[in-house]
Amino acid sequence: MGEVPSIITIDGPAASGKTTVGQALARQLGYLYFDTGAMYRAVTLVVLRRGIDPGDKKAVGEVAKSLTLDVVPPEVDDGRPYTVLADGEDVTWAIRDEAVDANVSQVSKYGRVRKALTKQQRRVGLRGNVVMMGRDIGTVVLPEADLKLYFDASAEVRARRRWQERQERGEGDGFEAILEAMRRRDRIDSHRKHAPMRPADDAIQIDTSDMTVDEVMARVRQLLAAVSNHSG
Repeated sequence: MGEVPSIITIDGPAASGKTTVGQALARQLGYLYFDTGAMYRAVTLVVLRRGIDPGDKKAVGEVAKSLTLDVVPPEVDDGRPYTVLADGEDVTWAIRDEAVDANVSQVSKYGRVRKALTKQQRRVGLRGNVVMMGRDIGTVVLPEADLKLYFDASAEVRARRRWQERQERGEGDGFEAILEAMRRRDRIDSHRKHAPMRPADDAIQIDTSDMTVDEVMARVRQLLAAVSNHSG
């Protein structure tokens, strides 16, 4: 058996299974789980707090450039998968606010924002022992990752998963509204000018549409073993 990959990336659209599998994998390996969307959310939160219009590309870019962000293992036992720090302030739960939800796609489109956050994400990722997930990690942020995965599933399947999650939390969003929002997000992410969402050339693609979480985990463990054996 060789070395277990130190940097693992999981890219793909919303509700493709990245979060569930990424967290389970990080726990299993004792690695930092890092959803890079948290950094875009942190920038969006600060933009809104400062009363900046998320449509003001220049002002939003300045915030991203000047903000010091970090993602570290959980420092509080309250169910969080990691702790997000913005200029030293713990914003882990604040970035899940509905207003952030509504504006993060807009903020994450800007080239200056992506450039600034790519640097910060690389800083965290290159420490190693990390499972990093997002939409451009294997292609742009950490092209040198030891194992690159790309999860996908049909928009209908992903919308159903998100709808079920919200039903369980007692949130009443209708399935059709979630499906439309999902398709809109996919369009923005895959057609944006800077770092569009796509599988890296050397990423292993997994369609999770008809797979259970256990089946996806079994497949990922298989791939990990193959990469580890190859490096040994």
